[in-house]
Amino acid sequence: MNHPDPGRPDPGHPDPGHPHPAPAPPRPARRRADHPRTHTPRTPARTPATPRDLVGIGVGPFNLSLAALAHPLTGLATAFYEQRPRFHWHPGLLIDGARVQVPFLADLVSLADPTSNWSFLNYLRAHDRLYPFYFAERLHLQRAEYDAYCRWVCDHLPALHFGHQVDAVHWHPEHRLFEVDFTRLDADGRAASTGRAHTRHVVLGIGTEPHVPAPLRPLLHTPGAPVVHAADYLGHRDTLLAAGHITVVGSGQSGAEIFLDLLRHRPAGRERLTWIGRTEAFAPMEYSKLGLEHFTPDYTRYFHALPEPVRDRLVPAQWQLHKAIDADTLAAIHDELYRRTLHGGWPDTVLTPGVRVRAADRRPGHAIELHLEHTQQGASTRLTTDAVVLATGHRRRPLTPLLDGLTPHLRHDGRGRPRVDERHRLVMDPAVAAAGCHVHVQNAELHTHGVGTPDLGLAAWRSATILNTVTGKDTYPLPARTAFTTFGLREQQQRPRTPHPHRARALTPSADGI
Repeated sequence: MNHPDPGRPDPGHPDPGHPHPAPAPPRPARRRADHPRTHTPRTPARTPATPRDLVGIGVGPFNLSLAALAHPLTGLATAFYEQRPRFHWHPGLLIDGARVQVPFLADLVSLADPTSNWSFLNYLRAHDRLYPFYFAERLHLQRAEYDAYCRWVCDHLPALHFGHQVDAVHWHPEHRLFEVDFTRLDADGRAASTGRAHTRHVVLGIGTEPHVPAPLRPLLHTPGAPVVHAADYLGHRDTLLAAGHITVVGSGQSGAEIFLDLLRHRPAGRERLTWIGRTEAFAPMEYSKLGLEHFTPDYTRYFHALPEPVRDRLVPAQWQLHKAIDADTLAAIHDELYRRTLHGGWPDTVLTPGVRVRAADRRPGHAIELHLEHTQQGASTRLTTDAVVLATGHRRRPLTPLLDGLTPHLRHDGRGRPRVDERHRLVMDPAVAAAGCHVHVQNAELHTHGVGTPDLGLAAWRSATILNTVTGKDTYPLPARTAFTTFGLREQQQRPRTPHPHRARALTPSADGI
């Protein structure tokens, strides 16, 4: 269901002062939703005496979900900082026809608040597209449509501050608050000024970054034939198609989509395409109804309660839940290959799973040589190619150096990873927790919360859990049970109690801007 690519889970990532009152949400039928904000009003910076309730770092789908659900909570002072100048979700993988691998109800808000102004259905209504969508009878959105929907939401949330690079987070024991230091960037991405926000809660949504296995990294820094990560595929597609022979490395959803797209753009009989991957088969994603219950809050709570060694064994064993290929994509590849046999002959393609790249180098004339090993046969060979697409997935961005200032306060597990509690909070020393202040994480807790961590279908639930924790009440009532499956023999608490704030206080009135 979920994987590091934007198919099912992931793709996912990615201001200081407040008040003037937040604008009312757009009426569903207004066309104004089509037009982005052109500026952000400037307001006085927040001081330790007037801290924010929540500062989000990174604006990808997960923190955007949090911002959308926080927007109507007029007593909650929030700000979300993003280094990029605008929202764009995996632009290199917005291939025509590629679909998000979760149903459209897994938008930013609906599974926590179906009445929200920021639902996908309200986006359709704002753009006079409800009836076309109704007749299209599509459960899964095109990836480009999901990206456009998220950008529409961004255009109406004043708490979002793009062009702001967060440099460090510190704990100030005297103020009993977090300090978030940031740099405002100009239109060219250069530092323009610096600022600091004080807040009771921090939410990290810094997302993932492209991963390149060590044997292939030398190819990235030497001139010659193109070597492109899948994250940048569309921007280099014309260059790739001009190459004589193309190799796609990676047997997940992105690799399948890119192989299919290249295949459709190459002439019959002269395809000259190779697709290899480490998994033992070009395997379909587990998409049975009960299999999908691994992406429920029930399973997330069950997984979190397991011993650490058990969790560490489970995650890699469940690869077919989140790293395999959508069955429709596999069918489309086979259909395209079969179509090319109708007039005799076979397409000039090689599809080989169970292969790992042991080394890679440049050959005279700028060709690329890949040293391959078949994991079952133990056989080795060399492949010469003119271009390589690395569909090798994404990895979570490291929390350091961003959180270096919090290192003395963080608690780690047996493998040196941050401990994360059931409510998605980093476990910190008692002095910080006693102040009622926490650092929450989004898509950084795979080791503690399981395969649903990067899944878009759990975004609204996790955001609602965080907001319930921050407000100290069931601001968004959450279901007590979400799966037919009972995952263990011992009874699990189905719905954790929302903790009350450590001190009574009125939430700061909402305001936006810099």
